[in-house]
Order: sequence, then structure tokens, then C-alpha cells
Amino acid sequence: MKLVKLLVLPVLATTLIMTGCASRKPAADIQVGQNPNESGTVSTEGLSEDAALNAQNLAGASAKGVTAANKAFLAKRVVHFDYDSSDLSNEDYQTLQAHAQFLVANANSKVALTGHTDERGTREYNMALGERRAKAVESFLITNGVTATQLEAVSYGKEMPINAGHDENAWKENRRVELNYEAVPPLLK
Repeated sequence: MKLVKLLVLPVLATTLIMTGCASRKPAADIQVGQNPNESGTVSTEGLSEDAALNAQNLAGASAKGVTAANKAFLAKRVVHFDYDSSDLSNEDYQTLQAHAQFLVANANSKVALTGHTDERGTREYNMALGERRAKAVESFLITNGVTATQLEAVSYGKEMPINAGHDENAWKENRRVELNYEAVPPLLK
């Protein structure tokens, strides 16, 4: 019986993979300056789930809540922290306030707040510190009118450094929370 399962499972898996790949259609050629879909919606036919979500997000970018005054702050998607701290810095308040205003004006927008730390400390400690940082940003945004359902706080601890160096400059860059728009990002053009 085990031998039959061992032989049937790979064949079944290969069949499913091949069927899924064969059903995908190639993307249509689009010329520069051509609007592929005049209706303003994006066709996601034949795209993977992730590619379809990205295409919809880019097409769904919103200028609502974007002003000349807050455009530069909305372009900033990272806030930094001092060593062993989850306190927001004064420099980041305007950035977070601009994102809060945009999110309040765009209820369909969703943001993943990813907390990161530098390499010092244990994995467990850094996971907790990254979470405290993400939660500090989440708390600030909620206090400024953003609904909790628009936000997701996640910690990566020291697992995803942006700078692989082993000095204070690298550590300073790695102590951060990134604001990653997953749906309806700000249109900054």
C-alpha cells in the first residue's frame, strides 16, 4: 500500500502542476503610452494570486488624502528607533501623521507594519522588540483615526537586516518599522 502511495502522489502532484501551468495565458503586448484597459480596471486573468494583487494595488493607488504638504512624508515608508527602544522619535511624527491622514481618507487601504531590530541580542528578545516597535507605530496610527482592520503588525526581529554591516551605522538602519501598503497605496505623482 505504501508503495502505491509513493508512486501515485508524485504523478498526481506533477499532473496538478502541469495543468495549472498550462491554463495560464500569456500577457498581451502593450505599447508604450497605450492604456490596456480603458475602463480603469485591471485585468488579472492568467496572473498568479500575488501578481494579480500587485496589479490591482498599483491600479488602485489613490490620490485622495495626498496633499502637496504631505507628499514627501508619504514617500517615506520607514521609521527608525534608538537602541533597545520602541519609542517613536520626534522626526517620525510628521511621517506617521501623513500616513494616518491618508489611511483615514482611504478606508480600503491596508498596511503591514513590519518591525525590525539590529543583530545584537537573542532571537527571542529581538522578535519581541520588533513587535513592540510595530505595535508602537500601530498604536500611533489608531490614535490618529486609522481603523485597526487596516493595519497588521508583524515582527521579523533581526532576521531581515537592510544593512548587513556590523557597526553602529548598520545597526541604526536596521532598527526600523517599515510601512508596506498591501492595498491602495498613496499615489504620489
